[in-house]
Amino acid sequence: MQNAPKKFFRFKIDWLVFGTVSCVVFLAVFGCIMVFSASSYSAEVNFGNKYLFLTKQIIGVILGICAMIFMSFLDYHKLKKFKWWAVIITAVLLLLVFVPFIGIENYGARRWIGVGFMSFQPSEIAKFVLVFFCAVHLSEHYENTRSLKALLPVLGVGGLFCLLVILEPNMSITICLALVLFVMLFIGGLSKKHFALLGSAGAVAIPLLIALEPYRVKRLMAFVNPWASPQGEGFQLIQSLYAIGAGGLFGVGLFESRQKHLFLPFSESDFIFSIIAEEIGFIGSILLLMVYALLIFLLIKIARKAKDRYGTLFATGIASVIGIQTLLNIAVVSGSIPPTGLPLPFISAGSTSLMVFMGAIGIAINIYKTRKINI
Repeated sequence: MQNAPKKFFRFKIDWLVFGTVSCVVFLAVFGCIMVFSASSYSAEVNFGNKYLFLTKQIIGVILGICAMIFMSFLDYHKLKKFKWWAVIITAVLLLLVFVPFIGIENYGARRWIGVGFMSFQPSEIAKFVLVFFCAVHLSEHYENTRSLKALLPVLGVGGLFCLLVILEPNMSITICLALVLFVMLFIGGLSKKHFALLGSAGAVAIPLLIALEPYRVKRLMAFVNPWASPQGEGFQLIQSLYAIGAGGLFGVGLFESRQKHLFLPFSESDFIFSIIAEEIGFIGSILLLMVYALLIFLLIKIARKAKDRYGTLFATGIASVIGIQTLLNIAVVSGSIPPTGLPLPFISAGSTSLMVFMGAIGIAINIYKTRKINI
């Protein structure tokens, strides 16, 4: 009887990791295509180089993949001891945007730090540092999460980050931070009474923050009736709605957008979904959202398979940042909520956002990889 042939190659695909990475790579590559489509005309007119934003985006994708690979091999348990250092460094970075010659002002806001020929946005880092800190603290004090006193460090860090970001000013990231904080507290075991109390405080704070800044009041009025100031505050939303409406079911065709010809401001960044809807239509946009939904579903599965509560909270927090930011971005460009600047994860132009989001995916992969390892 002949022996069975030996298998020289054994390669087992982990479909959960494969699916997660595939979603991220697809979104990043599709983002490069759409950034080029949305920015080529304006980049050539304003800078004489239609490939300017595409080049930056490709560099961001390469660095993001490196960050994802690195973080997938870095045991997330070893990060625990750096929780306060992460908070301090992030707070310092958020403060540096206000320092002359370090912080960069653009369109009346100071949200960037210049490093040589590059710049980055500390608020992008703050979202995931908040998730990390909440995951560590809530897992270590799980038995006391119904006590508001035990949650003071989480509320303090979340409040500090929100304060520093709103002073830039950047209300969109502030709202994103606040919503992520609520999600982390909810899954961390916050009592219904305290959750309702904090929710009420947030509901009061949002209109107060709007009322304190005249430009936010103007944006709110533009949201209510953008055609009241079609050449002013309502201009961007109107142009966004034109783009989405022109797309119809199947779109006008890839690279064939008309609104990108200097009609729609920030078409390559905060309003890139409008160009996507115009070029690939309602059907294409729904398929894109299904990729986001699949990615979030896979991250939740990773969270459920995590070895410990810390990993579960961390992975769920990463999923919540992606989900919340995606929903807020689409709600803004479709006129569902008042206009506010917020990039579409993995797709909008911006190297900082790409690197941070892809690095976070690397952490989620590490959480899944270490689920069977004794710590």
